[in-house]
Amino acid sequence: MSTAPPPKRDKLQWEYPVAGLISGFTTVTVKYPLDLVSTRLQVNDGRLFSQFPRYKNTAHAIFTIARFDGLKGLYAGFLAGVLGTGISSGLALVYYARSKQRYAKSKEEKFSPGLASAVETGALVCLCANPVWMVKTRLQLQTPLQPTRPYSGLYDAFRTIVREEGFSALFRGIVPGLFLVAQGVIHVTAYQELRKTLVHFKTKGSNIQHQNPDKILNSVDSAVLGATSKVAAILPNYPFHVIRTRLQLRPDSDGISRYKNSWHVVKETARFEGVRGFYKGLTANLLKNIPAASVTFIVYENVLKLLKHARRND
Repeated sequence: MSTAPPPKRDKLQWEYPVAGLISGFTTVTVKYPLDLVSTRLQVNDGRLFSQFPRYKNTAHAIFTIARFDGLKGLYAGFLAGVLGTGISSGLALVYYARSKQRYAKSKEEKFSPGLASAVETGALVCLCANPVWMVKTRLQLQTPLQPTRPYSGLYDAFRTIVREEGFSALFRGIVPGLFLVAQGVIHVTAYQELRKTLVHFKTKGSNIQHQNPDKILNSVDSAVLGATSKVAAILPNYPFHVIRTRLQLRPDSDGISRYKNSWHVVKETARFEGVRGFYKGLTANLLKNIPAASVTFIVYENVLKLLKHARRND
């Protein structure tokens, strides 16, 4: 009597986090100056007495920072940006794939596997990466106008925040950050669905209908899909970026924060700046994210192809 072989455990798909880390490092290096400018514009509330320089627009901010601080000024907090992007990209890509498989096996799941796994992955990434993004924001916003002692680097920023404000301070901005999970959901889901649609369109009525999608799509396709899905994700969610950045401002020398909570940010911003205040830095953000999304998915898809090919040859 023959017995059935034990079921094989799914192997950890290591190529996903590796591809995510490589693509994340590539894009964060290229886009970082615009990321810094976007952050500084988000806190530029136009008040008479401010600890932040005033910039007219994205170009003015870039030239002003480069003139007075040089290239180093445009890359303030770069290490935190690389670390945060690596954690977010690697964790999101590997966990999303595994989570989607788990939801696909569940017959009782009311939502689509892609949507449910995107929400779950986004919330997990937000909780794990928020301390790093908090430190990156603080480092990007350091200026000589601030009355407090500047952070000397990534480690000093972590240590000083915990010592002066407590461990919970590392999670300031977590509420709007969780709302921003919707942006990740829209981006990932839109990319996957648009990818399927494009593959179907390219193979419809041809003899390559059953080929591997990796052989059908090229780098131009990945770039267009990445940019389109990113724009659809940013526009409705951008106010949460402004709210989170303002919540993460460093307290003054007396230890008093400008904003108490997310609702306080909403009220103060609406009162002094109107609806426009919730979209400060949008141009820099779009200039940063649209090309970055294209580059990310070009690198990701090509690295993934190489790693899958290497895995098959093992």
